[in-house]
Amino acid sequence: MSRMIKASEFKAKCLALLDEVERTGENLVITKKGKPIAEVVPHKPPKRNLIGALKGRVEILGDIISPIDVEWEALK
Repeated sequence: MSRMIKASEFKAKCLALLDEVERTGENLVITKKGKPIAEVVPHKPPKRNLIGALKGRVEILGDIISPIDVEWEALK
């Protein structure tokens, strides 16, 4: 649920209200003459893509391209 606040009150208490939005995670709707004009929402960092997440952290040891000496049943 969003909290509504007048633009004049937001102007006077801007930094404290921003801290409150960060702390509570609640949206803040700023109104002028009773009409909503803006909304302050907490920042959510973007989700990391898993593709390439381990790039530079994994080391391959040995030859992973050459075939192994085991014959598979599926190849018969």
